[in-house]
Amino acid sequence: MNTLSRLGCLGALSLLTVAGLGQAAPGSWPTVDGTYTVDHFQFKDGETIDHLRLHYLTLGQPHRDAAGHVDNAVLLLHGTGGDAHSLLNPLFSDVLFVPGGVLDITKYFVILPDDIGHGSSSKPSDGLHARFPQYDYDDMVRSQYMMLTEGMHVDHLRLILGTSMGCMESFVWGETYPGFAQALAPFACLPVELAGRNRMMRYMAIQAIKQDPGWMGGEYETEPVQGLRTANEMLLIMGSSPLQMQKTAPTRAAAEKYVDDHLALAMARTDANDMIYYINASRNYNPAPKLGTIQTPVLWINSADDFINPPELGIAQKMVGEMPRAKFILIPISDATRGHGTHTVAAIWKDYLAEFMRQTERP
Repeated sequence: MNTLSRLGCLGALSLLTVAGLGQAAPGSWPTVDGTYTVDHFQFKDGETIDHLRLHYLTLGQPHRDAAGHVDNAVLLLHGTGGDAHSLLNPLFSDVLFVPGGVLDITKYFVILPDDIGHGSSSKPSDGLHARFPQYDYDDMVRSQYMMLTEGMHVDHLRLILGTSMGCMESFVWGETYPGFAQALAPFACLPVELAGRNRMMRYMAIQAIKQDPGWMGGEYETEPVQGLRTANEMLLIMGSSPLQMQKTAPTRAAAEKYVDDHLALAMARTDANDMIYYINASRNYNPAPKLGTIQTPVLWINSADDFINPPELGIAQKMVGEMPRAKFILIPISDATRGHGTHTVAAIWKDYLAEFMRQTERP
């Protein structure tokens, strides 16, 4: 199976990175590891954690203007279940980060964080299990802000580009820290409460794990296999695209092998508590009432074959008008699109991003 075919289910709830049949191997980019620890971090619901570890990768070097402010930092936000390496996928990085690319790392200081609950940042599987604080997207964004300003001394972002969960976080950023970012590029989401089929699928995945007797209230010694399998099956379908799935698996035998291979990899790298937490982090997301406060320029891109954010709902076409400087683009279905995972295939939308960067450049 080639890389493009795999991306049909890769991606974004990185439910899509988790759901995909193995993410394409990251390129050999000269990343620098960083960790910032927040002591006694208080979550929005009042819970606290003694030490919140926030891991991130960077590419390039920060540049400061005459007044000493960073003017070339780009924050790239991954999808649910992903991590700082997710957007090092060659389909993304090899298009954008190269010399002359839209996010050329000789020009920009690129920051790729592991969100709370993901990668090498603090998460339930570190030891607290189901006693880990119930974080949400507001907590994620606030922790990113603290990491940037207190840990990295970055006081301005040239761009926030987020995919799926990162897309949703981009809208939260625009409302919570107005003006901190010069431009917002949310890809593959909707800025409304997660309801309807979207929430139903997430709820079913969570309940499949919790109702498995092997979950044991989160204190399992071995993974609750049946519940975790069902949850991963849900995520596979969420991230899929009918056209690419049909091409990738044109026979019964190929379809069944695809599922078996995918689940073998997904099960090996998924912790049940971590999955419950990162799926449920979207539970109270709803930027819709305050969208009008986002004065920052916004380039919002979805794809027409996105099963998670289907265009027939008409939500994006309505909500884009709430933001005074927003542009919405719906990528039509083609052999190049990969459903929800289209957000990672930069060749499809890089020209839109390049023009957006030119339009939002400061004199």
